[in-house]
Amino acid sequence: MESAKVESTKSDSGTASGLREIEIQGIKIPVVYEVSDMIPMGRISLVFRGGGRLSNNGKAGLDVLRDTLLDEGTKALGGTAFASALEQKAISLIIGSSEENLSFKLEFLKEQEEAAIALLGELLRDPNLTTKALNKSKTAIISQILANQNDFDFIADELLRAMLFEGTPMAESKLGSIKQIEGYSLKDIRASLDNALQLQKLSIIVGGDVKLDNTLARLSEMLSFLPQGSAYKRAHFEVSAKNATRTQDVQTQQAYIYFGAPLKFSDFEKEAYLAKVAGFILGSGGFGSRLMEEVRVKRGLAYGAYISYNTALLVSFASGHLQTKLESKDEAIALVKKVVKDFVKNGATQKELDSAKSFLLGSEPLRNETLEQRLQAKSLNFYRGLPLDFDKHQLQQIRDLDLKTLNAYIKAHDEVADLSFAIVTDTADSGTSQH
Repeated sequence: MESAKVESTKSDSGTASGLREIEIQGIKIPVVYEVSDMIPMGRISLVFRGGGRLSNNGKAGLDVLRDTLLDEGTKALGGTAFASALEQKAISLIIGSSEENLSFKLEFLKEQEEAAIALLGELLRDPNLTTKALNKSKTAIISQILANQNDFDFIADELLRAMLFEGTPMAESKLGSIKQIEGYSLKDIRASLDNALQLQKLSIIVGGDVKLDNTLARLSEMLSFLPQGSAYKRAHFEVSAKNATRTQDVQTQQAYIYFGAPLKFSDFEKEAYLAKVAGFILGSGGFGSRLMEEVRVKRGLAYGAYISYNTALLVSFASGHLQTKLESKDEAIALVKKVVKDFVKNGATQKELDSAKSFLLGSEPLRNETLEQRLQAKSLNFYRGLPLDFDKHQLQQIRDLDLKTLNAYIKAHDEVADLSFAIVTDTADSGTSQH
């Protein structure tokens, strides 16, 4: 892992925040922090980059099974006793994975910091890798898979991802199949953990009423048993599908329509604010957005219709969804295509830009209201290689944005009109032919 650029700030209220490093086994671990004594609680997140869904290596759902098994506590205590130990001290521990990361999030009363770190350390050292815990975890995941068979939004979303990212790990089912889950062994879980829990993949987020040096010393001692491992090599994927359509036939009273398209994106600092404003105007802004006005307000085809510009280092693409009557499916799809095509051809209006600015600038305080939100924003900016307070710079970019610049961006990205559609519908009842 490359050395982090140290940052630090202190507000008038006494809140100190920034970026620093600690060293464990000669490995420099970046630490994003915001220390404040306003509420006598602390937060610690351990983020292992490269421990998420993309590390499954074709074993779809393995990360979800692993994380569920980690909720079963330690081998020494077992799931019930470990959960009781957390509950007795009012400690919250949430374990979960994204596409790239495996995260352990601790929240605790100030006086329980030492106990919280100790319990997390016990879990990392001695997870409950037993046949009983594995079977219990498999049952929970399989139950979720079965429940999702009637979740048509989930099915449409998976169908869209499989189409947009065909041939890549991004196309894999998030939960895997029942057969896959049943086939995973304790050896698979152990290998997944060993691949994830490495110092060179680790970054730490600390916040709240803590004495930072003392907290980091405790964490350093607790984490010292982990291997150095190897640094995470950031992946990048692009949308491969253009103007494609896939349909899944089910018994349903509504058509579930999910759609997506490529979005060229290379420079977060220069382009992210433009994508945010453009996406807001086109469809992520809810009522008042172009897509919602055309689909719901003017034609009454759906309760809601949304599309957003997703800008991430991992992948950038436009995606959206709506739900409509079976007999309105084709009309709704045609309208989505028309609205997006018109948007990339003609751009936004001054009224739409003014409205987007008003909302985005006015709602910013709400997006940074809690400590958790601020820490999340800082950690994302760190991951992107940007200053921790980059959000303030982006607000100024939005404030200064003029219509000519925005429309030049919109028109330069006509690939957004190359929409692909994933449709979950009942062709027997709709009276329309299958795509």
